[in-house]
Amino acid sequence: MQLLPDLSLVLASQSPRRAYLLEQAGIPFVVRTADTEEVYPPETPVLEVAPYLAELKAEGARHLLQHDDEVLLTADSVVILDSLIYGKPADRDEAISTLRRLAGRTHTVVTGCCLLDARRKEVFSGISYVTFNDMTDAEITWYVDHCQPYDKAGAYAIQEWVGLAKISRIEGTYPNIMGLPVDLVYERLLKWK
Repeated sequence: MQLLPDLSLVLASQSPRRAYLLEQAGIPFVVRTADTEEVYPPETPVLEVAPYLAELKAEGARHLLQHDDEVLLTADSVVILDSLIYGKPADRDEAISTLRRLAGRTHTVVTGCCLLDARRKEVFSGISYVTFNDMTDAEITWYVDHCQPYDKAGAYAIQEWVGLAKISRIEGTYPNIMGLPVDLVYERLLKWK
């Protein structure tokens, strides 16, 4: 038995974490990717950036749909603190600086998603709140040097040391923080046809 027997999901993402989450949830999919420049208008409210980028990625990957029963899934995650977005750090110094800002504070993780087929499109977001314990400079430097979180929004991954040793509270879902609100994706896919 398949969870979604009449639907073929196409994940348009190179993120191994998003693929892992779908696999763990038992949602069958194939991966097809397209490059899209991730830019958004500067006046975009911070809570709307991730869904805007997910929709932008979906429109840029629309051509990847090959059959009528295929549904495209794209996603984008951002970390927000004090109304500022912390994306993927450019280098070691930026990763360390970002983690210093997040330490001892609560930040917001928004993962925007877009589901799209030949007939319809739906854009939605998962929102989670993550509270970090304080971190010493030595801990931050160790984490950055050992885990090299340069491809992760906010310079951390919840499934790595920071998430395991330095998060004191989560409101929302763990998968959303990891990069995909699987619960929301699944519920929408169930109602897709």
